[in-house]
Amino acid sequence: MPSTLEPSSSPQLSHSIEIWPGLPYPLGSHFDGKGVNFAIYSQHAWKIELLLFASPEEPRAEYVLELPDKSGPVWHGYIEGLKPGQLYAYRVHGPYDPAEGHRFNPNKVLLDPYAKTIGRPLTWHNDLFGYDLTHGTDDRVASLSNNAACAPLGAVTSDDFDWEGDKLLDIPWRDTIIYETHVKGISINHPEVPLELRGTYLGLASQPIIDYLRSLGITSVQLLPIHAKVNDLHLINRNLTNYWGYNSLSYFAPEPGYAASGPLNAVFEFKEMVKQLHKAGLEVIIDVVYNHTGEGNHLGPTLSFKGIDNRSYYKLNPADSRFYMDYTGTGNTLDPGNPYVLQLIMDSLRYWVEEMHVDGFRFDLASALAREFYDVNMLSAFFKIIQQDPILARVKLIAEPWDVGQGGYQVGNFPWHWAEWNGRYRDSVRGFWRGYPGKIGELATRLSGSSDMYAYQSRKPHASINFITAHDGYTLNDLVSYEQKHNHANGENNRDGDNHNQSMNFGVEGKTKKAEVLAKRETQIRSFLSTLLLSQGVPMLLGGDEFGRSQKGNNNAYAQDNGLNWYDWQLSPEQASLLDFSKKLIAFRKAHPIFRRRTFLTGLLGNNVCKDVSWWHPLGHEMKQDDWTNPELSTLGMLLCGAAFYETDIHGEIQGDDTFLLIFNKHSKKQFVLPKAADSSSWFWEFSSHPQDPYKAQQFQPGDKLKLEPHTVIVLKGI
Repeated sequence: MPSTLEPSSSPQLSHSIEIWPGLPYPLGSHFDGKGVNFAIYSQHAWKIELLLFASPEEPRAEYVLELPDKSGPVWHGYIEGLKPGQLYAYRVHGPYDPAEGHRFNPNKVLLDPYAKTIGRPLTWHNDLFGYDLTHGTDDRVASLSNNAACAPLGAVTSDDFDWEGDKLLDIPWRDTIIYETHVKGISINHPEVPLELRGTYLGLASQPIIDYLRSLGITSVQLLPIHAKVNDLHLINRNLTNYWGYNSLSYFAPEPGYAASGPLNAVFEFKEMVKQLHKAGLEVIIDVVYNHTGEGNHLGPTLSFKGIDNRSYYKLNPADSRFYMDYTGTGNTLDPGNPYVLQLIMDSLRYWVEEMHVDGFRFDLASALAREFYDVNMLSAFFKIIQQDPILARVKLIAEPWDVGQGGYQVGNFPWHWAEWNGRYRDSVRGFWRGYPGKIGELATRLSGSSDMYAYQSRKPHASINFITAHDGYTLNDLVSYEQKHNHANGENNRDGDNHNQSMNFGVEGKTKKAEVLAKRETQIRSFLSTLLLSQGVPMLLGGDEFGRSQKGNNNAYAQDNGLNWYDWQLSPEQASLLDFSKKLIAFRKAHPIFRRRTFLTGLLGNNVCKDVSWWHPLGHEMKQDDWTNPELSTLGMLLCGAAFYETDIHGEIQGDDTFLLIFNKHSKKQFVLPKAADSSSWFWEFSSHPQDPYKAQQFQPGDKLKLEPHTVIVLKGI
């Protein structure tokens, strides 16, 4: 039965602080120079109390004050004299009736969904659960215990910061090269980063890391989630942690664990990191998880949203509101069909652009955000509001275009102003280099920018975020070293992680000293990198792949806050050589705009001189229809004609370039008959993905037969 509960052992209402009605906007806590306005949304609450804590160590609130006014579903109050740094939380009164979707419990201290700073991280305790754990998995009986001593607290935050004129970098999409990394992992082991800064925002912003990123040549750093997160109890019980961070506690507060000088300084340190990266010419893109929260399913803790208004914030099962719709595999799904949930998401996005100066977002399981009701709808309010928003129109928007629900795979279907993680690019490139038959045609399409998916609605090649590896899965080194996942360290009996990786180990599973195997692996890695950096679209490099970082075959290292994920900067000679190759490859892409076109290749004559792209058989003739369907064909030539390349940049200046022939050979030693280019008389060998690069700097004539090494990419320039 529905019930109303009185908080156990709660302080008496104080009369030494006066609370005024205040304003319903902005939501959250807002310091105006004289005091603080508090506003919180709850459609179904009966009463909301504001709790003020004297320090993080205090087990009880110093003051409990009822919010005195309500405008629509927004409760609010104003206290003069409060300042930034004040710790606060809420108790929310209402029915505890899980069958109807209500989980109000005023015994539970709750984090403000709009808190910009986590003043006290949560401490796991049974008191954090809104139901009585003595009843086992029966969550229909409310808990009477008080969680004030262990609940996470927000802190009033000042937006004062000297940005020194900093602004968004606005690097054009066509010039963008993304580097996906983790705030902690990249600097925690770096010997030149000051010890006290390693693994923090300021560690990432330190000169050694910035110098490294600049020398590599990437343009944009994409960070795994930096929103304050929940470290799952089941992981802690196994001596693990939620390292990746895909379990959000707050959508405004940066993760306090990455602050070198303590939780209250997380906002300042994040801003300082962004400012320093911007000074170095590097964009900051953050991975955001608006599809679910860290409160889990009906048996999860009550930390914030669940206790403030469960029925409004989450998608509930229409057949039984006690349970959640789970399109994310994490237990719950936020409901962007509720206008106040949608406002939360939009307010959060704008905050990270306007106040934190990030340059873009990668949306985790973005299809879940399109489920206005239960089906994916690309015309949902979420996309309409983002499209017209003048703040978000300035930044990069990247979708992970799938979720785990029915109809959730939406690669190629997002609105025109979005870019997408191109999962088909990953699968096609892996399949070709793995040696699967019949992949030649698919490879050509992906090399060309995937126009089959993105040419509609006047989308551009940059709609395709090309990647071969990402945080979720093998590293590039492991992709060529393991054929079976090795996830036992995760404590799930190797059941977690993807079983379909299209990987190969070249005859030895894992680490080996066999020179022949190591040579094949190195060539394959270089060929993967060459394919990625020479494809039309936006390349995304997984951090550490440029020097062969390994996770020892773990393809789901989400819970490993240790050397499995941390970068080892003590590079072997082979790793240093691979790093040097990666730098040269990135520099080559940046030097030649023909590899980063603004428009799709057509295969048609340009200027009546040559086709912008033509495809060549190893026997020296253009590919025919039967060739494309030949499962035995394992070699492909891609000729990009410089004379047909006459795009202009955003300022109208014509972008010219050379003619290039790319040869992709995936299997045994082959010969390739060099074609005649319409605007060139001979060919100059630029480079090969083979470490020995046998024909370096040599010149060849049309009709010459090149001997190709297995698993190699060759690049020749027309002269």
